[in-house]
Parts: sequence; C-alpha cells; structure tokens
Amino acid sequence: MILILLSGLFLALCIFAALHDVNRLTIPNWLNITLAALFLPAALASGLPLQLLGGHLLAGGLAFVVAFGLFAFRIFGGGDAKMIPAVVLWMGPAASLPFLYWMAISGGACALILLIGKRSVPAEVVPGFMRAPFEPKAGVPYGVAIAAGAMLAGQHSLMLSPLYEAIGFSG
Repeated sequence: MILILLSGLFLALCIFAALHDVNRLTIPNWLNITLAALFLPAALASGLPLQLLGGHLLAGGLAFVVAFGLFAFRIFGGGDAKMIPAVVLWMGPAASLPFLYWMAISGGACALILLIGKRSVPAEVVPGFMRAPFEPKAGVPYGVAIAAGAMLAGQHSLMLSPLYEAIGFSG
C-alpha cells in the first residue's frame, strides 16, 4: 500500500513538473530532488533486492551522465537534465528503454504541436498559463515529454507496476 501511494505521488509530481514547465519553461530543483528522493522509501517499501536496487542506481547514474552531456550541448535545459535521471531511477533497467522511447515520441509530438502553433496562433492569444512556449525563441517544455514517458512506460517498472495493477492497467 505504501509503495502504491509513493508511486502515485511520484506520477503526480511528474505531472506537476510538466505543468510547471509549460507555464514557466523551468522545472524547479526542489521538484527533481523530491522525485529522486522518493525512490529510496519506495524501494524500501517494495523490498527491492540489493541487485535490483543497484540496477536502478546504475540506470539513474547513466541517465545523469547522458542527460548532462545533452545539457552541455544545449539540447536539454537544466531542469530536464535533472528530471530525466530522477525518472530513470524509478524506471530501472526494465523500463528505461520504453521510457526513452515514449519520451522521444512525446517530445517530437510536443515540438510539432509548438511548431504548428507558433506559426498559426499569435502568442498574445494563447492563455497565460501556457503562453511561455509560444513566445518567440522559446524552447520546447520537455518536462511534458518526460512526464508522458514516465506515465506510458510506468507499467514496465518494478517500482510503478503495482500502482498500474491496482488501477487496472497491467500488461
């Protein structure tokens, strides 16, 4: 039960990060730290064996190195580069590739929607809470893609699958 509650909180915070990113084009450090920090009590509540815990930590560490490399080349923003390893920590080795796949698909969809939207709708017409990405020279709020990837790949994660089974999304 505790794992299901922590998993639900994790996904809710991912959604909050996506909404914050749309609104301000940033993901706060406290949010990324919280996403990563929630992993430890969730791992303890799940009874995750040390070998699997090591796999999750290794996957998160590798994601950290890659994401910050992409940040260094200005492909990702700093908040995105911090959120990805926090999410991969929860995904672990079993769900990292599905997460990356869904994150990439969602990111491409977000970029395409913004590209079309910026060309057809003036930023002044877009509601204030989601105007930031429509401003000239604004980037893609990739927190949306990261959150979508987490939600779509979550059923493959050892840490999140109990929540998906409890709400009837297993497979």
